[in-house]
Amino acid sequence: MSSQGFRHIVRIAETDIPGNTSLAWGLAKIKGVGYNFAIALCRKLGYDPNMLVGYLTDEDVTRIEELIKDPKKFGFPAWMLNRRKDYETGEDMHLVSSELIFYARKDIDREIKIRSWRGIRHAQGYKVRGQRTHTTGRVGPVVGVQRKKGAQQQQQQK
Repeated sequence: MSSQGFRHIVRIAETDIPGNTSLAWGLAKIKGVGYNFAIALCRKLGYDPNMLVGYLTDEDVTRIEELIKDPKKFGFPAWMLNRRKDYETGEDMHLVSSELIFYARKDIDREIKIRSWRGIRHAQGYKVRGQRTHTTGRVGPVVGVQRKKGAQQQQQQK
């Protein structure tokens, strides 16, 4: 497998992955890479998805990072990417780790700025995707029921 031997932690795309994890599940730990994308990535590069991440060489890691950064260049279809038709550029992109968080935050800020329904819900801290709010999604201190003074005194006398 590797002349280096086994590594207990492998850093791929700004993410530390335990070396004793299978390659497919290890790649799925990267934010922006799911299990199905990881399997497709393994097949494209010719790796065994059940191989342990700890046996990857530095060259293997650079090949994987290259493919994760620009899967379109390696022939991945547009429907496999996680950001199709970007709002500003109109391109199909695949975002991972901090880029994904940055773009998600940017989208939310844009919706808040244009005062769309989703933006208003985000700004007020309510649920955005149509869930009910009567009993769930409560944040803050618990507001309980207060008893009358007479009932409290009777409780203390017992």
